[in-house]
Amino acid sequence: MKRLCTRVWLAAFGASALTGAASAANAPKTPVDFSHQIVPILREHCGECHTGDKKKGSLSMNTRADLLKGGESGAVLEPGKSAKSKFIEVLITKDDDAKMPPKGPRLSREKVELLRAWIDGGAQWDDGFAFKKPAYEPPLKPRRPELPRVVRGRTNAVDRILDAHLARTKVKTPVAIGDGEFARRVHLDIIGLLPEPAALEKFLTDKSKDKRATLVRELLDRNVDYAEHWLSFWNDLLRNDYAGTGYVDGGRKQITKWLYASLVANEPFDRFVRDLIAPNADSEGFSRGIKWRGSASAGQAVEVQFAQAVGQTFLGINLKCASCHDSFIDRWKLDEAYRLAAIISEAPLEVHRCDKPSGRIAKPGWLFPELGDVDAAQPPAERLKQLAALMTHPDNGRVPRTIVNRLWHRLMGRGIVHPVDAMQTEPWSVDLLDFLAVQLADQKFDLKKIIELICTSQAYQSRAQVVAKDTDDHGYKYAGPRAKRMTAEQFLDAVWQITGTAPAKPEAPSVRGQPDPAPKAAAAKKADVAKKTADAKKAEPAKKAEVVKKVPPVKPVPQPMVRASLMKADLLQRTLGRPNREQIVTSRPTDLSTLTALDLNNGQLLADLLARGAAKITKERGDSSDALVKWLYLQAFARAPSKNELAVATEALGSKPTEQGVQDLLWAVVMTPEFQIVR
Repeated sequence: MKRLCTRVWLAAFGASALTGAASAANAPKTPVDFSHQIVPILREHCGECHTGDKKKGSLSMNTRADLLKGGESGAVLEPGKSAKSKFIEVLITKDDDAKMPPKGPRLSREKVELLRAWIDGGAQWDDGFAFKKPAYEPPLKPRRPELPRVVRGRTNAVDRILDAHLARTKVKTPVAIGDGEFARRVHLDIIGLLPEPAALEKFLTDKSKDKRATLVRELLDRNVDYAEHWLSFWNDLLRNDYAGTGYVDGGRKQITKWLYASLVANEPFDRFVRDLIAPNADSEGFSRGIKWRGSASAGQAVEVQFAQAVGQTFLGINLKCASCHDSFIDRWKLDEAYRLAAIISEAPLEVHRCDKPSGRIAKPGWLFPELGDVDAAQPPAERLKQLAALMTHPDNGRVPRTIVNRLWHRLMGRGIVHPVDAMQTEPWSVDLLDFLAVQLADQKFDLKKIIELICTSQAYQSRAQVVAKDTDDHGYKYAGPRAKRMTAEQFLDAVWQITGTAPAKPEAPSVRGQPDPAPKAAAAKKADVAKKTADAKKAEPAKKAEVVKKVPPVKPVPQPMVRASLMKADLLQRTLGRPNREQIVTSRPTDLSTLTALDLNNGQLLADLLARGAAKITKERGDSSDALVKWLYLQAFARAPSKNELAVATEALGSKPTEQGVQDLLWAVVMTPEFQIVR
């Protein structure tokens, strides 16, 4: 059966319509950096005739759409097919009348090969980039849009905005999903766990009209589960991990204890930002970054890392390019990046251009002086407090827009601004982005309130959009949520949850659980119990027995299952896409490659988990194949097996399940797209 499972797995993930993932076989052998490798070539050799207001031969290269549109002689470029692209043909032809560029030196062989690789890789183009700067500039201040009228009783503000948007774009309203699909989706999105069968059956039989909204609130109130799921999201975004470069030699510091406590307590986001930018001893690891051993480029200096991290994490802008030279891809300048970096610097910070010292000293300052600025004469600690205040200023609408866009991306599969680090790009719905941002401020920066608003909308509760592998997302139109691949942590948690094979102890240095809301009362109660116990020991035997009876027994507090977010990354998690957090990661790969499939199918770590899980399940549920299959389907897929699925699975298990049979069934379940996709 395992061989059959392998074939099912490879076939299922070869059909990537569920996720829009591209086949690994079609990917370029060497990744091409559009902004640093392709833009300079196009600017130098094509810009004079085909960018800005110039369209020689009616061909413009200002944007990707312009380039793909072609000129007066038709299309010049076909993504994925450099050999059939006129774009390459005119670069290498020996015909003087047809060659490009018509004047000046021809492109070197190396440049032509880069362009070939770029086209074969799909002619990817950084969202928001244009050779001629677009008129759109994101507003700085918050904006409160007027909500459209209610249609068909859909009163959620998200639905009101999207219903009007769908009407304008002439896209059909996505159909609703069933209760089982909703329960599985919302459990995985909010707490990162599968719904337990008993709770799921209770939810499915509940006839209350508001049961979905109730479930959303119940999940958000599971503070520890919520925190331990979203810990992965924030670890990626804040470049925090439990092992790796810098932790041994002191060049890097964890923020795990602070972060865990902040998530469990649902710390307001504005305070969360201030605690990271103007940090205390527990939260300073983010602003300190990584002090690399040996020689490092000027762009990797701790101060410059700080500017890059603040810009990317909280403003959704790319200052990495601008940390070397004026950005090729947006409006940020080298001096602006260094001004932000100088805020944290203990000593005068010299501006370096392309790693060469310029002789100029950066003056501390921030990116939007129209809101105010830092006092360059103050010491770094005070400057950081001023920066933190500017970042969370009521008139700074960029920070709220950035985080609500990240939440929308995480829950709905694609950002309102996409990608999420291109916040200079025009959103596909300005009103939706602006509304969610002002709603966050209205709700006192409670991120759970935004999650609740999204998850209780009919938009979230709609069937996932089917995306073909050749879909060109540069012409994106909203048509509902998109299916999401499970994260590495979600996958492992789900396997551990089904098989009961979670680790005994977490590896993250944090105190698990919900802090006692009344520590003084708890301490007093503990002292009272201790006193009564001591008094009982002094009393005569009869009296002692009487007093001891009155002392309430101390019940052990059951610990929740250890979560993958609290463990160091192993080979299995790496295979599933958990990143090396030496860089900030704001979105993980969605591609499901053949290599990943083979690695999972043959990896010993997963095989051992399923073997141990099979032994445990057989012992606990091995009396009936029929009941075991029904339980497993309800746990894994939040639905009962179909008649055919039940028949096939029970036949494979036989009348009396064996460990090998159960292990094969587990393989078949966890390797299916239905299990690994949140949809």
